[in-house]
Amino acid sequence: MANDRPGIHDAPRAERPDTVSALERGLSVLRCFSEERPVQGYAELVRMTGIPRPTLNRIVGTLLGAGMLKSAPAADRFMLGPGVVSLARVFLGSLDVRGVARPHLQALAEEVGVSTYLAVRDGMEMVIIEACRPRSSMLTARLDVGSRAPLPVSALGRAFLSAVDDAQRQQLIDSLRLLRGPEWDSVAPAMHRSIDEARRLGYCLSLGEFHREINSVSVALYGPSGEVMALNCGGAAFMFTEQRLREELAPRLRAIAKDIAQAIGGRLPELRPS
Repeated sequence: MANDRPGIHDAPRAERPDTVSALERGLSVLRCFSEERPVQGYAELVRMTGIPRPTLNRIVGTLLGAGMLKSAPAADRFMLGPGVVSLARVFLGSLDVRGVARPHLQALAEEVGVSTYLAVRDGMEMVIIEACRPRSSMLTARLDVGSRAPLPVSALGRAFLSAVDDAQRQQLIDSLRLLRGPEWDSVAPAMHRSIDEARRLGYCLSLGEFHREINSVSVALYGPSGEVMALNCGGAAFMFTEQRLREELAPRLRAIAKDIAQAIGGRLPELRPS
């Protein structure tokens, strides 16, 4: 998922005494790389992060030395380095929920012919930490572990927003409003409807709003320490209509979420009927 808006992966924030600005800038550079744009040059990094070129030069040099970036074949262009992979493997290996979720998600994927995902929030996006797809189908979404989904237009993001407390939700929405700029007015109404639906029904939808011609449904759950995660399943819109998502897949996904939550010592969000 590509996006050139400055700071797209992080909420705007003022300087705080408990943060290290140089580290924050380094992380913002790493977050500029995506599956769609795995190679970036200085010009793109300056535009996407807003970091001045002299400072960016030093940050890139530091990341190269640490193995977090590596030089691409083209001059003055870069890719993520092996150091990022090592950290990602440690992170993913520590998530026991993946092992619990995988058989449930794979079984649903095979039985119904959907792609299924487990995701957590990173900045203003959800990052997929487990992905399963049916072996027999070619009609699946182009997402895998590490893929990102924007909070306001993806079912994963909307499910997450529905499950956090009111103060955090409002803070995230305020940040999204600033990041999205003029397009916010076209994004916000459907997002708010989906959040309200998730809080009432326990699931929410994205109907071609994240990936065109892909419909999906998501359910949030809490981990043992209260951390919010989201499950998702979906596929080609002509096969997975809104009616089918609501009547067939949403109940199945909620049942899976309940089983996973019980296995890891978590729970599902309480429903709030209007």
